[in-house]
Amino acid sequence: MKKNETYYIGVDVGGTKIFAGLVDRSGVIIGTKKAPTPQNKPAAQVGKMIITVVTDLLTEQNVTPETIIGIGVGIPGLIKPNHRDILVTPNVNLAGYPLAANLEKQFQTKVFLGNDVNLGLLGAKWQGIGKEEENIIGIFPGTGVGGAIIINGKLVDGAQGAAGELGHMIIDLQSKHQSAGVYGTLEALASRRAIEREIKSRIKKGQKSIITQLQKKGTATIKSGMLAEALKRKDKVVTEVINDVCHVLGKACISIRHIFNPDMIILGGGVIEACGQYMLPKIRKISDGDPFFKNIDQCKIEPSLLGDDAVLLGAVALLKQHLGEKISSKKVVYPHLAVDKGAGILIGEKLVKKNVYVRGDGKEKKTNGVVLDDNDALDVETLRKICKK
Repeated sequence: MKKNETYYIGVDVGGTKIFAGLVDRSGVIIGTKKAPTPQNKPAAQVGKMIITVVTDLLTEQNVTPETIIGIGVGIPGLIKPNHRDILVTPNVNLAGYPLAANLEKQFQTKVFLGNDVNLGLLGAKWQGIGKEEENIIGIFPGTGVGGAIIINGKLVDGAQGAAGELGHMIIDLQSKHQSAGVYGTLEALASRRAIEREIKSRIKKGQKSIITQLQKKGTATIKSGMLAEALKRKDKVVTEVINDVCHVLGKACISIRHIFNPDMIILGGGVIEACGQYMLPKIRKISDGDPFFKNIDQCKIEPSLLGDDAVLLGAVALLKQHLGEKISSKKVVYPHLAVDKGAGILIGEKLVKKNVYVRGDGKEKKTNGVVLDDNDALDVETLRKICKK
């Protein structure tokens, strides 16, 4: 490692694995380390494993604790808005455990915690497709449906840290399907479990599907990869069920636009990762069909592209915000260029003389003696000459 370099550590604590990464100040992941999450063990043992993973990461990367600016940790559960206290963790035994305090004591650095879904969206804001946006909503259809909200560049936690549970938003008042005891929710209609329920129901009624061939013997679960393969083979049952889910997600995006008016909606989770190429155009079409927003710019609906690194990077982004560091990137607005009847070049409404070159941000620069012709594009040799000046 470079001398005098400082780093962040991001940790993604999942139900099956603990994944930690060493991240430099620009957001580049230098190295990672993972280990299984202790199953059915006391919270102290889970906390000890997190410390072990971070310690091993530092050792492997030849980094001392003194060079660590801080540690951010993603937890699958409910975290207080102070980003320090763990309230509820359904899939890993950490509720009430003083993880932040113990990590600070061990590594002598600042530690902040966040909900893993929230941090996945914050990771996309800092280093992913949402880099230039300030208002972003995340919907993550997987086994359930997670959600997250970023307004003015910061996560919205709510009074008890439970904001953004978009999967529990009621979509269909007449639905007979429920999730977490509530009928007609987004999760009850658009999660992988909901898709599995509908496909199995149709097969039970006698409809034929390739899913029965794709399932391994003794395996009842219909995984997202199977759905993608069935779509590829134009399976009628799976295609119809996924089309219905696209309709539900598109309508959910319309509701979200009316509530938040975001710059972007990011879709992620296992279902989108596997089937997004088929689903996203359909979801966009339904959302864009809302007449209320017909005469203004459409909200961008994009896939999350960071994969397994999203929560790790989001944990670092949360840490940076708590330390007073910015994670936003300035949005580049490209200029409109035009030739003004041979008199010069219009950059927006500003007239400049010829023999200048215009950068992507709209600033004009002199060519310093390099004479340009009237071609729309510069050849490679001319570009080299300008860059040398």
